[in-house]
Amino acid sequence: MRVAIDGRELCGRPTGVGRFLSHLLAAWAKLPEAREHEYLLYVPEVPLRLPPDLRVHTRVLPGASGTWWEQVRLASAVRRDCPDVLFCPAYTSPLAAGVPVVVALHDVSFLAHPEWFPAGSGLRRRLLARLSARRAVSVFTISEFSRGEIAFRLRVARERVRVVPLAPGGPPAAPGLLREPLVLYVGSIFNRRHLPELIAACGKLALGHPEVRLEVVGEDRTYPSQDLGAAAAASGMEGRLSLRSYVPDEELAVLYGKASVFAFLSDYEGFGLTPLEAIAAGVPAVLAETAVAREVCGDAALYVPTGDVGAIAAALESALFDPATRRRLLAAGPATLSRYSWDRVGRDTLAVLLDAARRRA
Repeated sequence: MRVAIDGRELCGRPTGVGRFLSHLLAAWAKLPEAREHEYLLYVPEVPLRLPPDLRVHTRVLPGASGTWWEQVRLASAVRRDCPDVLFCPAYTSPLAAGVPVVVALHDVSFLAHPEWFPAGSGLRRRLLARLSARRAVSVFTISEFSRGEIAFRLRVARERVRVVPLAPGGPPAAPGLLREPLVLYVGSIFNRRHLPELIAACGKLALGHPEVRLEVVGEDRTYPSQDLGAAAAASGMEGRLSLRSYVPDEELAVLYGKASVFAFLSDYEGFGLTPLEAIAAGVPAVLAETAVAREVCGDAALYVPTGDVGAIAAALESALFDPATRRRLLAAGPATLSRYSWDRVGRDTLAVLLDAARRRA
C-alpha cells in the first residue's frame, strides 16, 4: 500500500503536530507490518531527519505551506500520484484530493471558543476543518474528550471518529542533575493556558520561597496579545522568570532533569502531551481541572481551577516542597504511563489508514 502524508509540520523547527508526525514515522520504522508499505511525504522543503528504515519517498512541493499550498499544490500532486490513502495530520486536508483521506483533528478549540482566534484565520480554520471532516473517510483524534467534541460540534458520526491516544516522546530527563526549585512550562503560549495566572502564583509562592524560579518554553501565540514581561514585573517575578520561544531537545532534557514541578493550566486541550512527557521525565505535574487532563494524566497530577491564583500557588508549593505529595505523584506515574506507547500509536494509526484504503477498494 502507498500511504501519502502531508508532511509540512516536519519542516523548520517541529513542535506539536510536527513532533507527533516525527514520532509516528519513527514508530512505523520499528514495526514490521508498517515497513511493508510505501510512504509518500509531501513537504515544501526537505525535512531535517527521516527514519532510515522506512520506505519514505519525499515529494518537495516548493512554496509557502499555507492554504493555497494545501488546496492546490498538494491536491494536484496527490491526484497525480494516486496513493491508496492520504493522511493529513494537522486539522485540514485538500478538498479535491481524489483519494481516501484521513484527517486528524487533535482538538476543536477554534469551534468551541472562536473568541480565542483572530477573525480571519479563525473563520478559515473553522470552514476548512468542517469541510475536511465531512469529506474524510475517517477523522483521527487523540482522546475520548476530543471525540465527543468533534461529534458534537462538527456533527460527525462518532463511529467515523477514531481515537488513538498519544504517548510521551519528549527527550528523557538528562541524568545526574539535581532537582531545583524550578517550575517548568513547555508548550505554545495561548490565552487559554493562563500564563499570567501561573506567573502570579509563582510570585505569591516566591514570597515565602525566594529561590523559586519559573521557566517558560514556547512560542507566544496569544490573542489578544498578553504581556508576560509585565505580568512578571507586577508579581515580583522579574529575574526569576525565563521566557524562551524554543529550545533544542538536548536543552529541554536538561530542563526536565532540573525541574521539580511542571505546570500546565489549560482550559481546553485535545490531549495535553507535554504534561505526560513531564511525568515520564519524573517531574510532578500541576494541571488545570479539566476532563481531558483527568483522562490523560489520572492520579499522577494535582488539579486546580485556572482562575484561582491562591489555589495554584498552594498546589505548586505542595508539589515542590511537600515530600508526601511528591512521593504520591511520582508513585502514580508508572500506572499512568503504562497506558501509552508509540508502538501502539503506530499500529493503531496504521490500522485507521489501512481501513480507509480498503473502503475505497
